[in-house]
Parts: sequence; C-alpha cells; structure tokens
Amino acid sequence: MPESLDLLVLGNAIVDLIARTDETFLAAQGVPKGAMQLIDEARAEELFAAMGQTTVVSGGSGSNTAAGAAILGAKTGFVGKVRNDELGGLFAHDLRATGVRFDVAAATDGPATARCFILVTPDGERTMNTYLGACQGLSPADVDEATAASARTIYLEGYLWDPLEAKEAFRKAVKIAHGAGNAVALTLSDAFCVGRYRDEFLGLIRDGSVDILFANLGELKSLYQTDDGEAAIKALRDERDARGRHLLGLVTRSAEGALVVKGGEVRAVEAFPVREVVDTTGAGDLFAAGFLAGHARGLDNVASARLGALAAAEVIEHIGARPQRDLVALAKAQNLL
Repeated sequence: MPESLDLLVLGNAIVDLIARTDETFLAAQGVPKGAMQLIDEARAEELFAAMGQTTVVSGGSGSNTAAGAAILGAKTGFVGKVRNDELGGLFAHDLRATGVRFDVAAATDGPATARCFILVTPDGERTMNTYLGACQGLSPADVDEATAASARTIYLEGYLWDPLEAKEAFRKAVKIAHGAGNAVALTLSDAFCVGRYRDEFLGLIRDGSVDILFANLGELKSLYQTDDGEAAIKALRDERDARGRHLLGLVTRSAEGALVVKGGEVRAVEAFPVREVVDTTGAGDLFAAGFLAGHARGLDNVASARLGALAAAEVIEHIGARPQRDLVALAKAQNLL
C-alpha cells in the first residue's frame, strides 16, 4: 500500500515562462489583460519569440497548490501529464524537489509538455496564454486507486475540465475518495473556464461530488451569473447538495482578503500586508495550498484560511508562483503554526 497522503492534486502539468511587459505589448499581441486564453503550438512559438527575456519555472495551478502545501508540511501527491521532453523533465524535477510525490509516467509520443506564457504588467497583473499540449492527455489510467483512496483530500483543478478523458479521471478520483470516506475539493480556476462549464460545475456541487469549493469573486459571479458580489456570496451560502448538505466555500477577494462560507455563515479573513505587489500569478493557488495544509493539520476553517492568506501574500511579492521565503517560518512568526 502507498504511504497515505494529506492531499492529492489532479491538475495541468505546465511549465511557466514569465516575462515583465506593458499594456502596449499586450495590445500589440491582441491578448486581453488579466485573462487566460488557450493557444496552439504555432502561436506558442510566435509569442515566445516576441516576449524577450523570460523566467522559466514549473507551474500549473494545481501543481502550484501541491508544492505550496508540501512546503507547509502536508504529505502531498500530484497527478498530471507531461511529455518525456526537456520541459517535462524540468517540471518533474522541480515538483519533486518541493516534496511532492509525482509518479505519473511521462507520455512517449504526442504533443509536447504544456507551457504557459505569463505576461506581467507593472501593476502586478498577469495575463496568461496557455498551450496545453501533453497535459490534456491525462486519463483515468493515470489515477492510481490505492493512492487516491489514501488521500484525505483530493483537489481538482477546474482548468483540466476541458478534455473528456481528464473529466473521467476526475470522476474516478471523486468516486474513490468518497468511497474511502475522504473529501473532494474543486477550484473554479478562471471566470472564462466557469463560463464554458457552469452547468457542469454546478452539477458537481449539487450532486455532492464536491465538498470544498475554491473561487475568487469573479469566478463566483460567473458561476451564479450575476454582477453583484453580495448576491453571488449569498447564492453560495445557500447552496446545498442533493442530500441537503452545505458545502464549504473559500472565496478570495484580492486585497480585501477572503471569505469562509459554511453552513449558511460567512466569516471574513483579512489579507496580509505586502511590501510590493510584483506578480499575482499563483495567489489563488497558494491560498488553496495554505488552507489545505492547515486543514490537514486540524486547524479550523478560519485559521486555515489565514494560513492561505499568508501564503498568497508571500507569492505575490516576487515573480513566479512558487514560494521563495520560508512559509513555515513566516507562519510560525504569525502564530499560525
């Protein structure tokens, strides 16, 4: 039997290529500021050539969460697909170096390892252009039943809801988790992603597939098709599954902190102060990492959300979505651990 895990993440295995730029460049390239759009391999090569100097790091929303949780001491695994190419090797090495268990075999043919071109403007906002490549090849066969059953929480990345085989991998993981009496978390990932799969995401919430939901306010408004943030939060507060259970909702609100929504109650958690917002890439991912690491340690929901807010504050102070300071030391200094 595999060693039991606190957290198993299913997500896109992506290498991030990050460049500082300005809004003139965004306009010239025809990319909407602050959004994530999917591109093909030819466009990926074209954009890379235009970007200039870049920072190359392993990324992907779910793998960022896995890495952050592992750094905070949670026993964490990751399920995602890379190709057996240079970037695939870099991704695997970087993720394992954070302490994350990553055992999925690399593809030996087909598309190249996925990459995300992240354009960071002076205000710290990130605009993402993603070539999904090999990560779309994730299938149910990549979800090991014993590993999935051993994980106290399985975390599903909404971005990976596009490919049919990946959806089936998600459904397999949900069935295994609930069969073992464990929890399932879903992150909505992106408002445009929600727009494509709103009914399916609501279906997962309402049929009891999801126990914990992570979203930012924009994603939540998209889910409930409203421009009113308070109305979206109320809808989440009132949400129940087929058995009448409230789910646990974590809603991030940038500088306004986060909300913990559970059982008809809403609790606010303040954002931690930051010295300078350099790059917001990964803020939501690290919030989820901190929350889930706290949850694994037995912290209550508000304390776990404060740990998430601290991790998010650290990651936006530098380029890249992986922590650069000692999160455990920071948490202990704030009496969070």
